[in-house]
Amino acid sequence: MKIAVYAICKNEEKFIKRWVDSMKEADDIYVLDTGSNDNSVKLLNDLNVHVTQTIINPWRFDVARNKSLELVPQDVDICVCTDLDEVFLPGWRKKLEEIWHEGITRLRYNYNWKLNDDNIPEVNFYIEKIHIRSGYHWIHPVHEVLEYENEKESFLTTDDITVNHYPDSLKSRSSYLPLLELSVQEKPEDDRNVHYLGREYMYYNRYNDAIKTLKHHLELKTATWKDERCASMRFISRCYKNLQNYKEAKYWSDLAIKEAPHLRDPFVERALIEYELSDWNEVINYCFKALDIKSNPKTYINETFCYDHTIYDLLSIAFYQKQLYNFALTAIDEAIKISPKNERLLNNKLIIEQQKNSSKNS
Repeated sequence: MKIAVYAICKNEEKFIKRWVDSMKEADDIYVLDTGSNDNSVKLLNDLNVHVTQTIINPWRFDVARNKSLELVPQDVDICVCTDLDEVFLPGWRKKLEEIWHEGITRLRYNYNWKLNDDNIPEVNFYIEKIHIRSGYHWIHPVHEVLEYENEKESFLTTDDITVNHYPDSLKSRSSYLPLLELSVQEKPEDDRNVHYLGREYMYYNRYNDAIKTLKHHLELKTATWKDERCASMRFISRCYKNLQNYKEAKYWSDLAIKEAPHLRDPFVERALIEYELSDWNEVINYCFKALDIKSNPKTYINETFCYDHTIYDLLSIAFYQKQLYNFALTAIDEAIKISPKNERLLNNKLIIEQQKNSSKNS
């Protein structure tokens, strides 16, 4: 079968060699450059990538993606859309050929959206950007997704193909908010982008706008995914907490827990509220409820602080405040196992040990 990679690019020179090395298992690579003023185009040409330059004005991700897809010849069997800050683990093409079969239109595969300094995944979920050549186009100005033009898609899911994401932390994402606002204006009943817009307002500390938008998300008839509904409730709670309206923060936290009691996230959010209020018994209560949940669903909704050192960190502080130093030491040791290089945690352990010894001697 014939496989082609396609992508959009603007000023990505520092990623290009690594990206091409990862993508060269494909038969061809096609890139739409949208206005680079660095060496991106030259580097891509030198590496035998098919490059076309087009300025997209006004900028929309869906328009750019569709124009990049148009570069792929019609005789290609499978299209693989990636970004230049993404890397396939080697052997992806062989695995793709092994699992693909007649009738499949699209593939779900493993995506490590965030990795720590030791290259261990912290946020992992499925991504769906491998598809047949015909019948697909991209929609939405930002957080764009593939839409199938025919009657029924046929998905295949695998954990044997993995993409790692290594984003440029210096790259501006300032266009996302106005593009999300445009997306919701165009499709006000699209629950996914309404949720994203509310979340974006929260990131910009526009808490009242976030609360209004996220409440609207919850009212939409299509907003039925409990994990995402829980996230909207958590974000509303977080906004109220940041506005120091703790009564509403607790109310929405309780709703989030009721909506998705199978997730750690709402319990940890509630523990963080109680931490801010110095209610140490409740911090301990909600942290242990979170720890009772062992499964970590494979979705983008998950918060990294639910499976890193945060829960044990909160427990160590709560036990310390209650002068339960042995419990505090046990908790801080668990936190340090997860984040052994965290200087604050290491320093906190010294403080707990000193206080424990001091209490013994008094």
